[in-house]
Amino acid sequence: MTGPARGPEPLIFELSSPGRTAFSLPELDVPERKLQEMLPASALREAAPGLPEVSEVDLVRHFVRLSRLNYGVDLGIYPLGSCTMKYSPKINEDLARLPGFTELHPYQPEDTVQGALELMYLTQRFLCEIGGVDAVSLQPAAGAHGELTGLMLIKAYHTSRGDTRRNKIIIPDSSHGTNPASAVVCGMQTVQVRSDRRGGVDLDALREVLDDQVSALMLTNPNTLGLFDENIHRIAEMVHQAGGMLYYDGANANAILGIARPGDAGFDVVHFNLHKTFSTPHGGGGPGSGPVGVKKALEPFLPVPIVGFDGARYYLDYDRPRSIGRVRSFYGNFGVVLKAYAYIRSMGPEGLLQVSKDAVLNANYLMRRLQPYFDLPYDRHCKHEFVLSGRRQKAESGVKTLDISKRLLDYGVHPPTNYFPLIVEECLMVEPTESESRETLDAFADALIQIAREAKDQPDLVKSAPHVTPVGRLDEVLAARQPNLRWRPPAPGGS
Repeated sequence: MTGPARGPEPLIFELSSPGRTAFSLPELDVPERKLQEMLPASALREAAPGLPEVSEVDLVRHFVRLSRLNYGVDLGIYPLGSCTMKYSPKINEDLARLPGFTELHPYQPEDTVQGALELMYLTQRFLCEIGGVDAVSLQPAAGAHGELTGLMLIKAYHTSRGDTRRNKIIIPDSSHGTNPASAVVCGMQTVQVRSDRRGGVDLDALREVLDDQVSALMLTNPNTLGLFDENIHRIAEMVHQAGGMLYYDGANANAILGIARPGDAGFDVVHFNLHKTFSTPHGGGGPGSGPVGVKKALEPFLPVPIVGFDGARYYLDYDRPRSIGRVRSFYGNFGVVLKAYAYIRSMGPEGLLQVSKDAVLNANYLMRRLQPYFDLPYDRHCKHEFVLSGRRQKAESGVKTLDISKRLLDYGVHPPTNYFPLIVEECLMVEPTESESRETLDAFADALIQIAREAKDQPDLVKSAPHVTPVGRLDEVLAARQPNLRWRPPAPGGS
């Protein structure tokens, strides 16, 4: 990764030639008249579908060539800040595909699925221990769904006490974008509080908005700046004194496994992203799982059913009269829960602790290597991720963070998160995870350092990147509003 990757092989896309086929089928042995009787006219095509006519070898080569254009963590570092795109052990995938799991049906009698229920029950207990909470629901299908569920639990708790005025959710300016979105979907009003110069919640700003209408404070810790809030116990005390609750966004839990438990810091609700922290490949919309854990006061309101154990058998507990109800079909994304169970059992307490130690070490090593070449808005030890700023490059040569990220593609590297969190100008948000070796980290750093030099000496080269990818610089606005995501056959008579 010492220089830009070579250009891709030429994509000869249109290989269709009349008469070529990639398959052979036996002659149709159903009379046409019988076929018309069996199929309604609406199900029959009036003309051929217009698919390419290619040989089998050309078809295979086409799709293999396309597959090699896909980037994933199995090919290289995937440093998306706040996404925890770490390597997921393949044994977990194998375990999730065991026939005893894949051939289950969620409506089977409980006596026939005791193994699956035991796995879910134990996963609930593991997450309780890891999060420092008393009970867990596995139902939520993703992190944002977990946020919504957690806020619904808090709302139900306040309502049960006749405290119906509490409709304000406090959200730091460094929060994930899903936090205010989840609050609004839950029918709440959002109130933003600023960060202090150390990157944590500004206590004076928090004090100004705490009143008898506050329902909860949503907090990610460490936050999206990659910084652990040094005042977390004071924050929890202030929110609780005002009658509100503390919600933990678990997107960054990869930094604290075995080191700190949110429940011990005063959080009342905790959600975990199993697909980030506990080993499920994700991206492109899924798969995901966002279990929610709660302290004792909120346990009666958890979604039904919860997996219970009476000492002899596992069962689905629907007898929860104060529950907020079901929040998802069936009992959660079972395949993701299964992989998380396998990951937790295989790592053990010591392994999970090592995950966080290595993630924090990798992030700090990378941050200090890059510090001389980019602005570092918060010069303090980070946790699992950190933010840089490209404002120096923008001021000196007009090269923006987006240009830097586009140029990284030429080096065969997936870019970090851009322009988030919003409070950092020209932000680059980097999360190397625990998976990466020092050699990989150095190669990534070398690429960014070389681009920083190019931005100074050859700014036009960076501004016009990428240069070696199959598709060059796109019109970002047009691509967002009019995405062209699939091949379409040319119109009849067209070129």
